[in-house]
Amino acid sequence: MSLSAEIWQSLKFTNKDIESLYNHLLEIEYPQTISELTKYLIEKKIELEKKLAAQAIKAEGTVYFPKDQYKKDQTVLFPHRNYQKGKVIEVRPGINPDYPSLEVITVEFSPEEKISFASNLPEHALNNFQSPLETDSAYDADWVDGNYLKLLSEKLVLKIKENEDLISIGGRFFPCSLLVDIGALYLNLAEAVLEMAEGGPLSTQDLIKQIELPADTNSKLTEFSMNYALQEDPRFDEVGPAGKTLWFLKRMEPEQVQNVPITLKYVGQPVELPDDLKEYANLAPEFCDELEPGEQCEPVDEVTIALTYPHWRAGTLPLTTKMQKLFPTAYETPRVQFTFKDDNSGDLFNGWVVRPSHYIFGLNDWYTAQGFIPGSQLHISRGSNPGEVLIRADKKHNSKEWLRTFLVGTDGNFVFALLKQVVTCSYDERMAIVIPDGNAVDAIWEKYTKTKPQLEKMLIIMMRELAKLNPQGHVHAQELYAALNVVKRCPPSPIIELLFTRPWAIHMGDLYFRLDESKVQG
Repeated sequence: MSLSAEIWQSLKFTNKDIESLYNHLLEIEYPQTISELTKYLIEKKIELEKKLAAQAIKAEGTVYFPKDQYKKDQTVLFPHRNYQKGKVIEVRPGINPDYPSLEVITVEFSPEEKISFASNLPEHALNNFQSPLETDSAYDADWVDGNYLKLLSEKLVLKIKENEDLISIGGRFFPCSLLVDIGALYLNLAEAVLEMAEGGPLSTQDLIKQIELPADTNSKLTEFSMNYALQEDPRFDEVGPAGKTLWFLKRMEPEQVQNVPITLKYVGQPVELPDDLKEYANLAPEFCDELEPGEQCEPVDEVTIALTYPHWRAGTLPLTTKMQKLFPTAYETPRVQFTFKDDNSGDLFNGWVVRPSHYIFGLNDWYTAQGFIPGSQLHISRGSNPGEVLIRADKKHNSKEWLRTFLVGTDGNFVFALLKQVVTCSYDERMAIVIPDGNAVDAIWEKYTKTKPQLEKMLIIMMRELAKLNPQGHVHAQELYAALNVVKRCPPSPIIELLFTRPWAIHMGDLYFRLDESKVQG
């Protein structure tokens, strides 16, 4: 009778389940989310298990309730004894003036166990006995949803993917064969509408209204069909956050959204640091790099980060697990448009989450307006409105300070120098680098993209340059990381590995190192 909770842990969906979903969607004529479909199958499973249990009980005998009457040789099941089965071997009148019709039955459970029970007794606690079908949590759809919905939904998604006719748009599923046919005319009109809207984004409802697509009687199905037609057409890009479908004209999206900027491209091999070095890859408590493993950055509600050159030059932010809670996500679409809000001025401007490549685009103009340099600090937090992210700079009175400055000669060679520079925002001292000529640095990136200089060689060059700026000749790993990333994209782990394993790098304690020129080869 009891349904083990383990059944939900090990449950596997079958083709019959998918057929049941298919018929369910045909009947309701309405696209549903994976959670709604999973809940439907959970309820069907509970209904089936209850039916099987009731049939099994009926096949074994009659369930005992004191209010009922029984005959000799009748097989009876006793719910309060875990549905133990017994045989009625005697029926006799009971003796109770309050219940003159009372009968007593003697039931044999085994040759050694014979017990008497009341029957034909209308008032008795056992008449209200609730079976496990009503009391076991494993039969309760709400309990199953609360404990296993996520697990079962993930399993169902995998099973649905085996069926080509069940398609998903914006997190909702429906049979492809039942969709409304959206002709080329309406798709061309949708392109024109989006072009007039500077590419978008526009909701599906807005597009349907503006192109005057007939919605018939089932507007939701028409909307789903339109979404599918737009999704299958390469001209359109779905850019809405989870739970919201918005469309953009792909050819009018920023180039840096369609293609990863050159400064964010990493061509090296992943490095798995030994356990005793993993802690060093974080470099600093507020440090984040999208190329490092996610477990190093726990999600938080607000972050402060220092910009690296690659993100400063590209007008982007790293999308790490530490920051992903702050930005909208999506069920399927690789790009999501949202709104940045300057927490100081209140100005609004568009941003883009580029999910596959783990970066946020849309900050070029804002960085310039704030007077940012690589190493400048900014604060990011969740906005009060859906799809809004707050961003803030710590402004300071213009002052001249000694900062590392990256200079590029006419021959393309570069040096670091300490020069007085005007500073308008707070910065991380180890990350701050002033770039007087961004175009000259771009030329270095273009050259290194073709020549692919060895990481170890580049790291040695950077150590030499930075050591000249320190009287002790010591260089911190975070300074090396910031400097190297001015000319070559590289996460911390490969740098840490080289610093701790090469004879030319002498560890001075903490994350400080000194270059031993006598050990440098070539």
